[in-house]
Amino acid sequence: MNKLTKIGASALCGSLAAISAANAGDLTVTGGVDMSWISLDDEAVGNPIGVGSNLTFAGSGELDNGWSVALSVAHLNSNGYSNTNVTVGVPSLGDLRISQGVSGSGIDRMDDMTPNVWEEAYGTGLGTGIDTVAGVSGNANIEWTPNMLPDGITGRISFAPAAGSKSADKVSSGASAGAMDGAGYDITVEVGDAMSGIAGLNVYGGISTSEQSTAGDRDEETFGATYAFGSFTLGYQWSEEDLGLDSGVDKYENEGYGITFQVNDDLSIGYNNYESQQSNIGGTATTAEATSIQIAYSMGGASIRLAEADVNNAKYQTGAAYDRDATTLSVSLAF
Repeated sequence: MNKLTKIGASALCGSLAAISAANAGDLTVTGGVDMSWISLDDEAVGNPIGVGSNLTFAGSGELDNGWSVALSVAHLNSNGYSNTNVTVGVPSLGDLRISQGVSGSGIDRMDDMTPNVWEEAYGTGLGTGIDTVAGVSGNANIEWTPNMLPDGITGRISFAPAAGSKSADKVSSGASAGAMDGAGYDITVEVGDAMSGIAGLNVYGGISTSEQSTAGDRDEETFGATYAFGSFTLGYQWSEEDLGLDSGVDKYENEGYGITFQVNDDLSIGYNNYESQQSNIGGTATTAEATSIQIAYSMGGASIRLAEADVNNAKYQTGAAYDRDATTLSVSLAF
């Protein structure tokens, strides 16, 4: 994305003066817009036109002791506030990121890493209701990315002291209304081809545990791999979520795979499949399945994407109304 504006932001690091004097930093603004047209074969569409916008403020600076500081403030559709996180880089330790709670932290960054050319199999507007691993990402958390691991290995540890997110300065989140109200932690590891010795192979996995006062701990785990060769990329992933409950829905087990082919620098095609089995204490189970064929074309700051997708047993319901098909056309512009 192109830089819209750039201003001196020494105030960004001013609050860190107690640690060390800060050099002047930069604050940049980037944004984009997505426009879509969706056709649903098995349900009422209404107005098929959709518009989504996003705006991100990113600041960075460096302290006199060599520490780096980075700020990100995200605004999504209609300029609705989304999340703020601050990352402090310590040369001898790694990166420490304090987040208000955002997807992409902890094990949630691995909710579905199977290769695609646009979106996940369930992410093109069908409303599948598929559940994936989330860990502590929905809560305010601290994530540590150490920098002393061998080349080719990236590890992260995320910790949330309690449920709750998006608290302002000097404000706590208050008591949680849900079962997950205790501390939680995630551990994730990614191993690249520099460590495996096999060009194009990447392996990853993670675990998560969150305390719940009205039930047992909620435990999640996942592992997967991607392999790129020539113009093809293949990937497979498995995950499981044990809700720790003694009644109702108690477990989700997921499997997904994808294959993409890069026709040239601008054009790519891909196929994705994702199955999620929801299990109940009583022994019944329902599997929701989503598949998608996608084509993506880019030219400069513009991207055009077309997806043909379908879902069976959406929201883990078996009625005929929960088998759906959709064709989605999306145009994205980055500024």
